[in-house]
Amino acid sequence: MSAAIDRYAPDLLAWFDTHGRHDLPWQHPRTPYRVWLSEIMLQQTQVATVIGYFDRFVDALPDLPALAAAPQERVLALWSGLGYYARARNLHAAARLCVERHDGDLPRDLDALVALPGIGRSTAAAILSQAWGDRHAILDGNVKRVLARYHGIDGWPGAPRVEKQLWALADAHASSPDLPDARLPDYTQAQMDLGATLCTRARPTCLLCPLRGACVAHRDGRTDDLPTPRPGKTLPQREADVLWLEDARGRILLQQRPQTGIWAALWTLPQAEDRDAADAWRDTHVHAPGDGEPLPPIAHAFSHYRLTLHPRRWRAVAPRDDVGDNDTLRWVPSDALDTLGIPAPIRKLLSRAGE
Repeated sequence: MSAAIDRYAPDLLAWFDTHGRHDLPWQHPRTPYRVWLSEIMLQQTQVATVIGYFDRFVDALPDLPALAAAPQERVLALWSGLGYYARARNLHAAARLCVERHDGDLPRDLDALVALPGIGRSTAAAILSQAWGDRHAILDGNVKRVLARYHGIDGWPGAPRVEKQLWALADAHASSPDLPDARLPDYTQAQMDLGATLCTRARPTCLLCPLRGACVAHRDGRTDDLPTPRPGKTLPQREADVLWLEDARGRILLQQRPQTGIWAALWTLPQAEDRDAADAWRDTHVHAPGDGEPLPPIAHAFSHYRLTLHPRRWRAVAPRDDVGDNDTLRWVPSDALDTLGIPAPIRKLLSRAGE
């Protein structure tokens, strides 16, 4: 075991110097705010997708005080399309807490970072190691996969017993005297890069891997078996009707979702569980004769269920008295949709607004 620990960091860093990712936007400059933002965006999302969102976000909100001062609607609009919107709400809430508790800066302390919304142990460690060069182990999905293969660890990495074992290994690697203090930011990035580019979930490129000489999965021919997949489960299926109501001026009626739950606080088309409920909502809020124009169904998967949306479109509807432009309903011109946080499948549907 000690030989495998000793070889891990030097072999990984030698590979990173030549093959790692050195030109990511959050690396230049590598400030705590930019590192934190990138780490939150990279949760559940690939680097190629994040880069454009990151650039737009920091252009609009270049530092933590600017983020804290921004209205939530602005933050969600900048996040719109990136998905997993709880990340954006937590990011915003954490920024405001940093202004209240830490003089407008991220705290350079693991426990204080973990106490902020949306920051777990691995994310806090990634911020500390990359922004300040502090010696902390990370254990994101990429690192779990690399360590499970490298050490031959059986069991689903999300299981508490297995995760505890992987944390112990991650800590051992991060504590190795063969890992120079000056290389902590590179070491953290190298682990993520290896998992994202070579030690991938399917068809890992073992021939080019710098760790293959000591990798148990490679030695034993188990790279397809490790890490152990999550136990399967069938996601329930739900259906909903969606109302695209457009007035004579081309404005679209949007409804804000509740502050908790799916798509919390985002603006979306009015939605109901079935057609009868949708029609009743429509008739209460607008004059819209007929059944509307049926549009192709939209399939969308959440972490715990699958949703199929059935949209219908009405044009030139007439609002009933006092409908719209209140706290939860708003008539929005099509050229102003980018100013709001809108779920990705609804935004894609509304991209047809000019048709």
